[in-house]
Amino acid sequence: MTKEPNVIGVKVLEQNGVNVKELIKALVYNASVEFTAYYYFTNLRAHCVGMEGEALKGVIEDARMEDLSHFESCLARIYELGGKLPINAQDFIKMSGCEFLQLPTNPIDTKAILEKCLKAEQGAIVNWNKVCLMTHGKDPATYDVAKDVLREEIEHEAWFLELLYSRPSGHMRRKFPGERPYTHKHSRALG
Repeated sequence: MTKEPNVIGVKVLEQNGVNVKELIKALVYNASVEFTAYYYFTNLRAHCVGMEGEALKGVIEDARMEDLSHFESCLARIYELGGKLPINAQDFIKMSGCEFLQLPTNPIDTKAILEKCLKAEQGAIVNWNKVCLMTHGKDPATYDVAKDVLREEIEHEAWFLELLYSRPSGHMRRKFPGERPYTHKHSRALG
C-alpha cells in the first residue's frame, strides 16, 4: 500500500480550523450543481422561442457559460485538497439535485423557464455562501474561488429577478458570452 503524502497545504488548513473532508464534499457537490446547471441551461435556452424567447437567450447564455466556468473554477481546488470527482458521470449529475431544471410541462413557456433559472441561481448562492463561510479567514485559496463564483451567481439572480418581476438589476450584457468578470482567473478553458 502506498504511503499517504504529507500535504502541507492541507495540514495548514486543518490547523486553521478547516474540516477539509467537509470542504471537499461541498466543493464536489457545488461542481456537480454547476455542471448540471450548465447542461440544463443549454436545454432551457434552446426552448426559448419566438420574439420573447429570442430576447432571453442572451441572458441565459451568459449564465450558462459562467456556470461552466464555475464548474471548472473549483476543479483544481478539489484535487489540490486531495479530493476527486465521482467516476460515474450519472452519480455526479444525480448528486446535484437539479432535476427541477428539466423543461417545464409546456417546454416553451418562457416564464416557467425563467423561474427555473432563478431557482437554480438562488440555490447556487446558498451553496457558495456556505463555502465562503467555511473558508473565510482560514483558507484564502478556496475562499477566493468561492467569493468570485458567489459574486457572479448574485448577478445571475438579479438578471432573472429583473426579467420575472421588472425589478431593475443594473444588468449590462457581457462583452461576450462566458466573459466571467470574476471567475475568469480561475477557469482558463473558455478563452
